[in-house]
Amino acid sequence: MKKIILLLLIAFFINVKAQLPSLRFKDGLKIYLNDDSTRYIKGTGLAQIWFRYNQNNPGSTIYGTPKDDTYDVGLRRVRYQTMAQVTDRVFFYAQFGINSLNNFSARKTGLFFHDVTAEYNVHKNYLVLGGGLSGWNGTARFSSSSVGSILAMDLPTIEESTNDVTDQFVRKLGIYAKGKISRFDYRLSAANPFPIQNSLSAIPTIPTGSAAVTATNAAYFSAKAPEINYQGYFMWQFLDKESNQTPYMNGSYLGKKRVFNIGTGFQFQKDAMAYRNSETDTIVRYTPLQQFGADVFFDYYLNKEKQNAVTVYAAFLNYDFGPNYIRNAAVMNTATGVSGPATSFNGAGNAFPLVGTGQVIYAQAAYLFKKDLFKKQGTLQPYMSGIYANYQKLNDPVMVYDIGVNWIMAGQTSKLSLDYQSRPIFNTDATTGNITETKSARRGQIVLQYQVAF
Repeated sequence: MKKIILLLLIAFFINVKAQLPSLRFKDGLKIYLNDDSTRYIKGTGLAQIWFRYNQNNPGSTIYGTPKDDTYDVGLRRVRYQTMAQVTDRVFFYAQFGINSLNNFSARKTGLFFHDVTAEYNVHKNYLVLGGGLSGWNGTARFSSSSVGSILAMDLPTIEESTNDVTDQFVRKLGIYAKGKISRFDYRLSAANPFPIQNSLSAIPTIPTGSAAVTATNAAYFSAKAPEINYQGYFMWQFLDKESNQTPYMNGSYLGKKRVFNIGTGFQFQKDAMAYRNSETDTIVRYTPLQQFGADVFFDYYLNKEKQNAVTVYAAFLNYDFGPNYIRNAAVMNTATGVSGPATSFNGAGNAFPLVGTGQVIYAQAAYLFKKDLFKKQGTLQPYMSGIYANYQKLNDPVMVYDIGVNWIMAGQTSKLSLDYQSRPIFNTDATTGNITETKSARRGQIVLQYQVAF
């Protein structure tokens, strides 16, 4: 028996070795399962490493030590993907890895699954049904971002409104339907949200007792059993069509396509939020999570041979998390706490009010120079992006902007990004309770990211 298994393994690796030239240089790490190459198993990998300087928010501390700024190195993402076209109708997809590991993270962080899905093509890609742990999200284009082709240095987390609150890095367990009918592309999903009680980070819930005054007409995520979450996104593709094999949408095609899409989406979950009308109100009231988005994506090469291109994206988002909901967030937070009278509403490190009830405009734009700007050393793609958000809880708008440049050394396989971000600092007036921006106190961060992918 051992000899038979050994012979089978040798035969398998000989077959793989025979295919290696095309696997490496034409189609990536891909093994074909039939003669006409319509069935296959494919693997990819990605790492994004950050080298960062951050001006910390006022009053920030690192385990009790006051710190005005932080220098750190972090693993923003490490991902591995496996996908397989098992039959003409059956497709399997899995993604695992880690996110946001810096020196304040728990040690020996384990890899975890981001996606595990199986789907069946019911009829000519018009209707595909699937299920599992997936990111078939609604609201906007970058509610499901392809992390390997982000236009700016990092993806627009403003469009991931429930990230790690009721999902696992924007993925939920559920079912979905997707398809393409001519130039119309659609996705719909129904999923079980993760209860906030099993989040690795504590999710604030509606206060009780003496703290109930802070919950006056202010919504929190509900601690009761979650209802089904429904999402959808629909777009019309005017020029080149985009793939919908996986949920994740490209930020830039680097001069390979001419894409012009208009899209709209939604998210709805009954009784997702809880609040009280006043501090003396003994009744907890529930309200749905409701979101609507509309966006436009334009990625257009100007010269097919030179592959110089313009990319523009803009989105309008209407977020309803219930009255006066607000959530501060930070990517790989650069501090662990706050102390002292200078403490701001933002909280520690690099946090700022990211998501809340209100309206958001998000936009990004870039220009890609010709592919051989530096001969064999690639080309440049300068970009800028910005958030303008009016949230009920705040008396001033949230304005965050990024400017940067991508050095495209070998497509998305080898890319160096330099980014500067400016964020607002908000403070609470002790007399009125108004939360306003202290305009002279803005903070910034500079990040150098190296991306390697295969």
